[in-house]
Amino acid sequence: MDDAAGNILASLGRVHLVDLMAFEGLPSDNYKICVSTLMQSLAQYSAAIIQLSPADGALLRSGLDSARFFFHQRGYNSNEVVHSDDAREWCKTSGYYFDPQMCLEMYDYRPGITDTGPSGAMELPPSGLPDIFSVLGKVSRDILDAISFSLNLRSCAFTEILDNIPLRSQEVSSSVLSVCCHSRPSFEGAHQHGIASQDNGHLLMFSDQEQQIDKTLLTLVKSDRSGLYVKDLHGRWILVDGDIGPHDVVVYPGLALYQETAGYVNPAVHKTEVGNVQGCMFGRCSLMFKLMPRSVARLSGSEMRAAGHGVDAQFQVPIPVNDFMQTDHFADQLFPKNTEPSLNTEQDLASFSSVLNKKKGNTRTKPLPPSKRLRLEAQRVLKERVQDIADKKGIKLRFCNLKECESHIRSLDSPCENIRTEIGWPQGVPFVHPHDLPNKAKLGFLEAYEPGWTASQQEMELSFTEP
Repeated sequence: MDDAAGNILASLGRVHLVDLMAFEGLPSDNYKICVSTLMQSLAQYSAAIIQLSPADGALLRSGLDSARFFFHQRGYNSNEVVHSDDAREWCKTSGYYFDPQMCLEMYDYRPGITDTGPSGAMELPPSGLPDIFSVLGKVSRDILDAISFSLNLRSCAFTEILDNIPLRSQEVSSSVLSVCCHSRPSFEGAHQHGIASQDNGHLLMFSDQEQQIDKTLLTLVKSDRSGLYVKDLHGRWILVDGDIGPHDVVVYPGLALYQETAGYVNPAVHKTEVGNVQGCMFGRCSLMFKLMPRSVARLSGSEMRAAGHGVDAQFQVPIPVNDFMQTDHFADQLFPKNTEPSLNTEQDLASFSSVLNKKKGNTRTKPLPPSKRLRLEAQRVLKERVQDIADKKGIKLRFCNLKECESHIRSLDSPCENIRTEIGWPQGVPFVHPHDLPNKAKLGFLEAYEPGWTASQQEMELSFTEP
């Protein structure tokens, strides 16, 4: 995976789920290749295609058939629930909703909530939803484990922020399976709302104002008709479900994963375009599984720091998931506005390589300031040496706060004394992430763990004193 910059994908990455499943022992070459393909596709296209087993593929197709019948037999009732934009309800949605402005009908299946219709009677949902929820939930967790492997995080690094398996008594799932239907002709209410269309009537299209970024960890989508577009690395809209096989699903990352990985996995910006459905009485149906963090968890990026990754200040303050879900996020705030994409392939590849190198802290492109060079070296040594020592001793690194640890290192009975002794942490250096150490303390850290660092240290110290 270190040579990912040299493996530019010509199209959306496609991997077999069975090849992404982790097993005990050393990773196979096939596993590493599949993880690399997955991560490369997410980096270039913000999406990937996952091929399921024939049995799971058949279950999803059966679910789509049931969804078409479910929506087709429904009449339009103005008293039914209109989709709410209340962010406080993010983990409570269940049952049938519709969004007349988007010409979209939905049925949310959320384990732990018994849905009732407008009359208060239990509503009969599309068939197979519990089984589909279970399958796609397992798939999404396997993908999440592959992502954690690529980032060199510990196994099951995201477990603490996910729902219990199975849910405990009285618990309600944060993740949800949404059964969706776009532009069903018999949905009479949709005709009362203006949705922009091309003059020739061949395309109903949601404008760029309707582009979305999910607040999920991962979203998995299976549709019966193409129409899902995602922005690639250069800001171009890419049709990601135009070449989907019978056992394939599309996966794309969301904002919660972006937050928990400290910006290392970008969220997908997506929109839906619906082709001419005049000849189809069912519209465009899809199954959408959204893997969400549990509502009582916190997004902190702690696993990224423990793995030695640099974490920017905006990700260092833990944020409760419930607060995160109720905060507005906009693409313009997360990413700079894209310029016109280049038509020169070599320029595109060079641009992509530079982005990957920046993520990896590659310093070969231009000289870095001494302080930044020192920080990158300290992060590398933490990842390659200190973490290895801790793993062998079965120690989970939990760093202190810098201000508090300045008093810890002068005490013989401090909370971090045993860990510092076990892993050989240098005397007089606060037990905090090297990213947060003062420069002089970084030098002491490097000298303790990196053999032969002393000679480099002389040059580094001179760099700090030069005008």
